[in-house]
Amino acid sequence: MPLDPHPNHAPAPPERPPAAPLPVTHYENFPVASWLCPPALRAPIAAIYAFARTADDIADEGDAPPSERLADLNAFETELLAIAGGAAPGTRWPEVFAPLAAILKRHALPLPLLTDLLSAFRQDVERTRSAEPYADRAALLDYCRRSANPVGRLLLHLYGVADAQALAQSDAICTALQLINFWQDLSVDLPRQRWYVPQTDAAAQALRAQDLLVQPRTPASDRLVAALAGWARRCMVEGAPLVHRLPGRAGWELRLVVQGGLRVLDKIDKLQGACLTQRPRIRAWDAPLLLARAVAM
Repeated sequence: MPLDPHPNHAPAPPERPPAAPLPVTHYENFPVASWLCPPALRAPIAAIYAFARTADDIADEGDAPPSERLADLNAFETELLAIAGGAAPGTRWPEVFAPLAAILKRHALPLPLLTDLLSAFRQDVERTRSAEPYADRAALLDYCRRSANPVGRLLLHLYGVADAQALAQSDAICTALQLINFWQDLSVDLPRQRWYVPQTDAAAQALRAQDLLVQPRTPASDRLVAALAGWARRCMVEGAPLVHRLPGRAGWELRLVVQGGLRVLDKIDKLQGACLTQRPRIRAWDAPLLLARAVAM
């Protein structure tokens, strides 16, 4: 289901849940165009992911200064708008925009969902440059609305599901996956001055978000991590009924998406504040449990 287009983080492939994804270059918290996906939708889903992942790499990978990253993201959006208007793909990112041009036309993809993703990637660049934590959950949720939720909505569009309840459930799952990615990657993000912990959550435990980088694990940080993980779990549970709305293979893939995210939260809960310094991982031996929980849904 939804993308964590950050999705920032590229751990080793064994951490993927037990679907059989097509080749991709980044870790995902859920399967990407796997064999569970209806064959007719594998190409459009792969095109959407290629668009999002390439844009995320522009924002996040390598040593380019922020000004260059922002200029490249602007050029990326210019090319998106050009192909949406019927222009031929340019020469800079043909592997992204040639497939996407065909998919945009064939499936009438909603263009604002794609531009929302680019808006979120620009925000990543700006906030990393300013090293400014998010003030509260509302601000972080607005980021998730643009960084993660569009991909779930794009996939529902491909499946022909468009009612308000399904869209809300998709948003809840996508937001949950984004939040899970943040709390899973605290040990990676904090040293890079990526502050996804809202200041209000930290303040509730008499902490600042920046304190998590310099202080050892404390009872206060344990409570903070538990509260953040609980927030993500509630979002996932809110969206989980969507698995019963998608037909056949798609519904089964989404079950694995949901259970993969919940399993990461189990591991965060077990580590508690220790996940400030070590990353909880899904391992190959988690596969039977994920499959059993998927069936139980």
